[in-house]
Parts: sequence; C-alpha cells; structure tokens
Amino acid sequence: MGIVTTHFSPETVMEIKRQYIVNEDSQRVAVQLDIHTFEKIENVLENYALVQLINTDDTETLSIEEAKKYYAGLDKA
Repeated sequence: MGIVTTHFSPETVMEIKRQYIVNEDSQRVAVQLDIHTFEKIENVLENYALVQLINTDDTETLSIEEAKKYYAGLDKA
C-alpha cells in the first residue's frame, strides 16, 4: 500500500462560493454552487477516488502465462 501526502497552501485551497436555499421557516435545506466550482469539486473527488483505488493492495498478480490466457479470453471490441 502506498502513502499519499497532500500539502495544502493558501494558493491551492479553493474558496467555495455557495448560496443557500431556505424553506419557509428560513432553515437551510440545500446549497447551490456555480458550475465552475462544482466541476472543480468533482475533479478533486475523482482524483481522490483514483488515488485510493491505486493505493489498494488487493490486486491479483498474474504470471506472464496467466496474463496471456486472460487477455486472449477477452472479447475483441
């Protein structure tokens, strides 16, 4: 399993501008983000998930012969 170190600096921390949607009792019930902010958050989450997937140590290791058999059995698209 790998180790991922993340360093945050004031330049890399994103300011999230949000607007709240409130109900008739003025209670916050939802948050609205502009599309640019949403896309940046989505990108960060996807990258984080990819790093987590890469760092999992539950992958099966195949020998050369096993790999050749496996790939030969895949459907050709």
